Amino acid sequence: MFRNPSRTVRDAHFAAFQLLSGDNHPIHYDIEFCRTHGHPNLLAHGFQVLAFSAAGAGSFPHMIGDKLIGFIEQSSKFLKPVYVGDTLYPTLTITAMIPQRTTGIVVMAATIHNQKSELVLTGEHKYLLRM
Repeated sequence: MFRNPSRTVRDAHFAAFQLLSGDNHPIHYDIEFCRTHGHPNLLAHGFQVLAFSAAGAGSFPHMIGDKLIGFIEQSSKFLKPVYVGDTLYPTLTITAMIPQRTTGIVVMAATIHNQKSELVLTGEHKYLLRM
């Protein structure tokens, strides 16, 4: 199991994600719009939350070193809302290793919990490695 460092979601994360993605829906950037629609604060975009599960933030790529060829596949389910001020706790767990001729695929379950221990994201990552 690989635990990424916990981080608290800040306004700066929203601004950086908007700049990167170009997403300008008011549910992510307009606090009054959010409150009008029943949200206590800015609602994080799912891809923004997903970014907290990046394996590079933890020890996995450092443990496998030069064997890592690339990140090849990802899926996720967004289970609960994430707001400014939430602290996220990402974990990656190896669930399968699929050998091939000269490479292999490592399959990892990705989970993110919030500060209330609520599961906010589940998913799967796949990485291609040299054998």
